[in-house]
Parts: sequence; C-alpha cells; structure tokens
Amino acid sequence: MTTLVSPTDSAQAYDVGIVGGGPAGLSAAIWSARYLHSVLLVDSGDPRNWETRRINGYLGLPAVQPAELRARGRESCRDYGVVLREGVVLRADRPSEERFDLCLEGGDRLAVRRLLLATGLRDVWPDIPGFAHVYGTNAHVCPDCDGYEARGKRVVVIGHGRHAVRMALSLTTWTPNIVICTNGRPPEVDDPEYCAKLDALGIPVLTDRVVRVCYEGTTIDCLELENGSRLETHKIFFTIAQYPADDLGAQLGCDRDNGGHVVIDEHHHTSVQNVFAAGDIAPGPQLAIVAASHGAVAALSIHKSLVPAARRLTAAEH
Repeated sequence: MTTLVSPTDSAQAYDVGIVGGGPAGLSAAIWSARYLHSVLLVDSGDPRNWETRRINGYLGLPAVQPAELRARGRESCRDYGVVLREGVVLRADRPSEERFDLCLEGGDRLAVRRLLLATGLRDVWPDIPGFAHVYGTNAHVCPDCDGYEARGKRVVVIGHGRHAVRMALSLTTWTPNIVICTNGRPPEVDDPEYCAKLDALGIPVLTDRVVRVCYEGTTIDCLELENGSRLETHKIFFTIAQYPADDLGAQLGCDRDNGGHVVIDEHHHTSVQNVFAAGDIAPGPQLAIVAASHGAVAALSIHKSLVPAARRLTAAEH
C-alpha cells in the first residue's frame, strides 16, 4: 500500500517539486519559497561531488567544502519552510497537466504541480589504483574549477582524442608543463589541427597504460606506467564519461542532446509542459555557482507559470 504525501491532504499538491539537492536544487527551493509557494525537495543524499575537497570560485565562500555548502543551503530552505525529504524518486507519474506524482523508493507518492529536475550527472572514473586517494585534491575533471591550483605545476591529462586535446589546451592558461597520457587507448589525435597545436606548445602524447598513482597522503609523486617508467607529475586532470544521475527526464519524455543532457529553453523549461531542469543535468558549464544561478532562474520561470491569469498582463505587441 502506498502513501500519498502532500501539504495537507491527498487532494492537494505542493506548488513546486524539486528532485536533487545540490546547488541548483537548493537555490531553486529557496527562491520558490520566497515567492510564497509550497515547496518540496527530494534528495538522495548522494551528491556527485562528495569526493571533492572544496568548491572554488563560489562568490563569498572561497574554497567552501561541498558538504558545508549543502548544509548551509538546507538550513536556508528550512528557514523558508521548504519541506526536505530524503529519498530516491523512482518515477514520476502524470495524472493531469497540473499534477505529477513522485513515486519514491519505499512506496510513498508525493504530489506536485511543477517539477524541476536538478539531479545532476554521474562520472565514470578511470580504473587506476591509487586514484581515489588523490581525487578532489590533486586529481580533477574540470580545468575551469581547478586549473588555477595547477599554475606552474607538472600536469598529466589522462584521456584521448578531442576531449584530451581540448583539456590540455585549456590548461595552458596556467602551466606549460603538460603531458597527455591515453592510458592504453589509441591516441586519436591525428587531426592536423590537433597535431599542429600540440607540437607548437610542446605537449607530448604517451599511449602507455597507467599502472598506479604514486602518492603520499594526497600529494602525487608520479604515475607509474606499464613500461616500467615513472612520469613525474603534481596534478592529474582526466576526461570522463558522464551519464544522468537518474532517468526521470527520459521517463517523462524530455528531449536530450547527444551528451544525455536535458534540453532546456532560456527559461529552463524542458520540452515537456511544466517540467523544468537546472544544474549539470542541463547543458552548460559545470560550475557550482552557475548551477545555483540557474536554479534561481528556473524558480523565477516556475513562479511565472504558476501566477493566475487574472494577475498577468497579456504580452505587449511589438
């Protein structure tokens, strides 16, 4: 037997339902509550960046830890009366245009009028011994987030093809000491543009498989390669495969791009009526401060969609 959970009774739905409690979801919840909407936020408690030691470049919170940022956001949500629910949303049923029933693991169903997907992405890590010990301090996936800390240091980019070339070129903003290592994969850098730019910048491409990361504490000493050599490095950046953290967008029929991101318009509205998306699940820079900003914009759009017609002007003619 399932239980329908809503603000008062089974006939009433929360105005706004948010799935995902990262910067995008928390920001959207706070702003939605400031518009005096009833807000429900469901979070699995398994954030993408739990291994990351700090979030860089977040205005007013230099080097804040992910757990601290989430805790502050959740505290603000409570202050505004947002209902926080721990759980996993298995599916979203749609009995009408103005209602979604979120079906949680364990059997509960939570009714909402508007739905924001802020579940983010999952990363596929390289299977390299020792890697987990240095991830988040000296091994990273985002040059925009962590390139500044690599300035002047020896950096190895683990990856192949266009993604690795693009990452290496991005990192030249901070250091000239860069090597691409394909970790046993074919390099796929035969494109004349790739070769010309890598050669001009003195960036070699190695194809040896990485046997392990040599480290002390969180400090990287080198990478041990299969051929027995050791590649001195201070920082690792790696290209990764990513996939949506859940398949709610697919269940609902939201359009997605080739990378699996949910496609949105300038108002963060998806291709499905009354379904919105923000954060890493949508296309764009994968920065925490951007996710928080987009969560606020999505909340504004959701609010406008909930304003009754009697309180709105018709669009002006141009």
